[in-house]
Amino acid sequence: MANRPLTFLTFLSLLPLICFSFSPENPTDRRILVLLDDLAIKSSHSIFFKSLQTRGFELDFKLADDPQITLQRYGQYLYDGLVLFSPTIERFEGSLNLAAVLEFVDSGRDLILSADVNSSDLIRNIAAECGVDFDEDPSAMVIDHIGYALSDIEGDHTLVASDSFIQSDVILGTSKIEAPVLFKGIGHSLNPANSLVMKVLGASPSAYSANPNSKLSNPPTLIGSAISLVSVVQARNNARIMIAGSLDMFSNRLLKSGVQKAGSSNKYGKSGNEQFVTELSKWVFHERGHLKAVTVKHHKAGETNEPAMYRINDDLEYSVEVYEWVGKSWEPYVANDVQVQFYMMSPYVLKTLSTNQKGLYYTSFKVPDVYGVFQFKIEYQRLGYTSLSLAKQLLKNVYTSGVALMVTEYQFYIELLSANLQTEET
Repeated sequence: MANRPLTFLTFLSLLPLICFSFSPENPTDRRILVLLDDLAIKSSHSIFFKSLQTRGFELDFKLADDPQITLQRYGQYLYDGLVLFSPTIERFEGSLNLAAVLEFVDSGRDLILSADVNSSDLIRNIAAECGVDFDEDPSAMVIDHIGYALSDIEGDHTLVASDSFIQSDVILGTSKIEAPVLFKGIGHSLNPANSLVMKVLGASPSAYSANPNSKLSNPPTLIGSAISLVSVVQARNNARIMIAGSLDMFSNRLLKSGVQKAGSSNKYGKSGNEQFVTELSKWVFHERGHLKAVTVKHHKAGETNEPAMYRINDDLEYSVEVYEWVGKSWEPYVANDVQVQFYMMSPYVLKTLSTNQKGLYYTSFKVPDVYGVFQFKIEYQRLGYTSLSLAKQLLKNVYTSGVALMVTEYQFYIELLSANLQTEET
């Protein structure tokens, strides 16, 4: 049998490009800094805070104007998450400012921000940097004369009952939120230039944003289902951000309140607020939808050891294990859309991986009869999940022996010389 060309493969270490802002073995052992406008919020919003504490989070409460505020010490972050329940703060004290908040997120850490009526420019600017633009009128609120909560029947219809949820089990959990969420606050739009921001709770088509205490002199700039009430961002480094336009939405009062939406005969003894903010906070703080890839293997068909080299047209087997954190443990991640590329400038082989439903993904293919520098690549992005970016590079290209090598080398140099001559002529 004629000798086939040999491909010598040198591999780099495979590193999933995932930025863990927590220990991958114990994600719930985390510290969260909570900044408040008033310490009374610690009591008025205690149900939400208690839900975080019972899930293993350590909360550090401070006033937003505390001069001792700092996120870092000796170059190391003291916290893994930040909750800003301080919508009216004009300027943080201590070492915290707009740039420091953005650097915190850029480091792979997570943020919950709640704006409200008369929110400061500081809070608005943080939101804008994350792809969220609040109504420019500081006195504007979301008003809905059709989708309001019946308890607001004699009021100005600024207590909105919304059930326009994002359709994503990984973001809001597998249990359907039956009752509408009560919302009283300001609306925002999503910056179309930011593809990472997503609407999680939207307003109804009849809603608009305006000052409820004055007559409309011009058409409102935010109207209908274009209004987002709550949005989230998953950054490219897998940091997660939640931005809400209502601090009341997290309050004990609205979490315990019953709700009936205008025009509906359905009455609920409890609003959907507690389930909504609890499930969404689980996603924000990576208790759900966080993936990791381990045990990447490749070898010739019928063998088990990773070889130092392959021959062109060798049958190759590739596998990887993928797991999802589900709050208390890593569980097998099951999907049918994980793909691997055998890549050189573009994928020469693109295969959808099969799975054993226990976290193992695998496939097989022939090494292509093409000279060059190849990579095994997985670029996996799915709504609500952290992205997986795996690359294992083949640094050496094809070497042959005997006459075949000489012919290949001469062909290479002839083509190179021809290209140079053409360049000089032009």
